Amino acid sequence: MSSQAQSIQMPHSRQGSPMWSSRLAFILAATGSAVGLGNIWKFPYITGENGGGAFVIVYLLCIAMIGLPILIAEIYLGRRGRMSPINTMKYLARADGSSPHWKYLGWMGVLAAFLILSFYSVIGGWSIAYVGHAVSGDFNLADSATIGAMFGSMLQSPSTLLTWHSVFVLMVVAILSGGIRGGLEKTVNILMPLLFLLLLVMVGYAMSTSEFMRAVDFLFTPDFSKLSTEGVLTALGHAFFTLSLGSCAMMAYGSFLPKEVSIVKTSVAIAVVDTLVALLAGLAIFPLVFANGMEPGAGPGLIFQTLPLAFGQMPAGTLFASLFFFLLLVAAITSAISMLEPAIEWLEEQRGINRRLAAVIAGVAVWSVGLLSVFSLNTWADFYPLSFMPVFAEKTFFDVIDYLTANIMLPLGGLFIVLYVGRCMKPEILSQELGLKGMPFRLLMFLIRYLSPALVMVVFIYNLI
Repeated sequence: MSSQAQSIQMPHSRQGSPMWSSRLAFILAATGSAVGLGNIWKFPYITGENGGGAFVIVYLLCIAMIGLPILIAEIYLGRRGRMSPINTMKYLARADGSSPHWKYLGWMGVLAAFLILSFYSVIGGWSIAYVGHAVSGDFNLADSATIGAMFGSMLQSPSTLLTWHSVFVLMVVAILSGGIRGGLEKTVNILMPLLFLLLLVMVGYAMSTSEFMRAVDFLFTPDFSKLSTEGVLTALGHAFFTLSLGSCAMMAYGSFLPKEVSIVKTSVAIAVVDTLVALLAGLAIFPLVFANGMEPGAGPGLIFQTLPLAFGQMPAGTLFASLFFFLLLVAAITSAISMLEPAIEWLEEQRGINRRLAAVIAGVAVWSVGLLSVFSLNTWADFYPLSFMPVFAEKTFFDVIDYLTANIMLPLGGLFIVLYVGRCMKPEILSQELGLKGMPFRLLMFLIRYLSPALVMVVFIYNLI
């Protein structure tokens, strides 16, 4: 840190608070944040929609060009500031002699994470409900009409959605109330290895089916004739969103990262593990889809309608359905806790309240906003709050929040993060902090200053139009 930065007093800094106990603990937590419903749910179906192997290759290139540089930049800002994202950006801007308006980057990130969690917890509640259906054997020999009616009745019942939404939020609050070491780290140390174990069990079963090699070919054999411009842009967008970038969740986690841990090596490990989970999910899901003559590009319904139908027709379907939806729930929880953490950190610092109370206040707030999404799926399904704006025509509360966060707030958050690190910080300080010199550092700076911002702008404009 520069001498100017060292001379700036940061009264809210948590320098004496617990750090992650090890590099592995941080990797598990950060990977848990990145590994969510997007890996288990979205990646398989967008791969199916865009032709398989060619899409995977483009996606991996996009991870390297856009995801990894922003991830490094966001974690670095968090470790340098040692505060909540809001206060980190406020005081680092002052320390670096930059505009005080950079504090709004922290505000936007925390708000984006908060809003995403408000509807993410509703979808996480679906996972809890489906664990119950799976364990009860409700999928056994069920036809498509039965499975569809099961999903539809859940969405049409405000009380059902409210119940599972509440349970999910309570689980997140309970975990975060325990603090970094006693709650968050202890939880991810259990859940992330469990997630990998469940994935490997599912892949192991998939390997025993007749369609496993077809799934391997589908995922890894490139056919660029099936990859459209829209598919490339989809890969670009998913590479950005899959690593939890732009919401300042990684900045919040980075604030607890010990000084001696390499940010670059750790970020590479997070990106590799996150991608591995997405590919394993594809290897677990597609053999079941193919074996039952189903469409791999079935959209979001692949998880909650197509797969239950497949589980219901296969040997030991109850067991594997239970494992799969528990896996989905674990992925949802590990992401959700990272979304609420920035708000809790800010409440601790700014209001001086203890961790447990901060978690409860933040949890009640996100639960309350989540009611908009709960009721927009049934009672308010025909209510479009911003219909006077063409871009929000025929969009419910659920759709509006999803659109605002995914298409506007997160891309802008990621863009401003790399712009701040690339344009407002002295390269020599960044080089020293990251432990990079020569060509590797020049390459990283090229990505942070030029290529990543340009690609984020492409994602931003594409999503808007």
